[in-house]
Amino acid sequence: MDKVMAVNAGSSSLKFKLYEMPEEKVLCSGNAERIGHEDAIFGIKWGSESEKKVLPILDHAAAVQLVVDALIEKKIIHSMDEIVAVGHRIVQGGKYFSHSELFSKDTEDKIESLIPLAPLHNKAHLVGFRAFKKILPNVTSVAVFDTAFHQSMEPQDYVFPIPYEYTTKYDCRRYGAHGTSHQYLSQEATKYLKGNKHPRIISCHIGSGASITAIKDSKCVATSMGLTPLGGIMMGTRTGDLDPSVMNYLCTCTGKSVEEMYQIFNKKSGFLGVSEVSNDSRDVLAAVDEGNEKAILANKLFIRRIADFIGQYYVRLGGVDMIIFSAGIGENSYEIRESICKEIEPALGLKIDYEKNKGKRGVEVVISKPESPIVVAVIPTDEEVMIARDTYHFYKK
Repeated sequence: MDKVMAVNAGSSSLKFKLYEMPEEKVLCSGNAERIGHEDAIFGIKWGSESEKKVLPILDHAAAVQLVVDALIEKKIIHSMDEIVAVGHRIVQGGKYFSHSELFSKDTEDKIESLIPLAPLHNKAHLVGFRAFKKILPNVTSVAVFDTAFHQSMEPQDYVFPIPYEYTTKYDCRRYGAHGTSHQYLSQEATKYLKGNKHPRIISCHIGSGASITAIKDSKCVATSMGLTPLGGIMMGTRTGDLDPSVMNYLCTCTGKSVEEMYQIFNKKSGFLGVSEVSNDSRDVLAAVDEGNEKAILANKLFIRRIADFIGQYYVRLGGVDMIIFSAGIGENSYEIRESICKEIEPALGLKIDYEKNKGKRGVEVVISKPESPIVVAVIPTDEEVMIARDTYHFYKK
């Protein structure tokens, strides 16, 4: 039995899961938050036990050392030699990677060259990779790309209507994100579509960051996020798609620079910007219940944008066999699922069991009725197990 680590390094965080492969048994999971601060938080869960503590974690190398020390201290493993491979989530793989790849100098260089397309993510991913590589220099290291699943899109689905020179010279095109999640969900969906040789799926990864993907024959044909994770549907703090002239107009009106406005579109818009309450859908829904008009508008805008993409992808796929809700909001907010379903129900002929939809949060369940022409289900996503699977595959090659 081989042990494989799945790692997701953010700009100030490090999430991890240790698996026993090929059984895919989770031995432990945890994360380090607020890296770079004196009051950082480190948490780990193993078996029925868990521990969380506040302490200084000055950089990702220190966070990795905490992980390694905890694995030995908690007797989760007896030696670091038991870990045979480490898989790293990489948000942006650009045009270079249509599948996961072993880390090499070339892989590392290409990921670094793509930092401008994902400045908060790719740089942090490389820091996490290098920190683990220093401690575990001889293990198999694999890069698992969020964008890889979307590389199957046709040019008319990923090219922007800009001067073609910019597309080719600057690689300015649609890349999407959350591909690891969408791929996992499409694989899980097959058990509900047995006998369907050409399944058509709309996968809704709806969290603080959110994207929707149209999948046919287990391949992505279209996805909502664009050049960066700013595009697509409205999110917790991101605008989603906008009329491009909004940037120029608001910069002229406010005197802010393009960079300042870009940061506002990324960090101060979406739920937060419209509601003026919070970027968290739970806070916004609470304000909706209190009659807050801006919160009501923010929620309606969120629902409408998601419904519009589902309708668009229904046409793109030539129909749909299954709609999946996943990620933080999709898995846990029955209110938002209900609102989305009611928005698309008349056009798509859905038959939803709204009582079943109100069941336990974060559990896999079919919420459509047997007579519904489209299966609608909640499937909790598991990006880490996808990372572990790909990493183990490379280790065994």
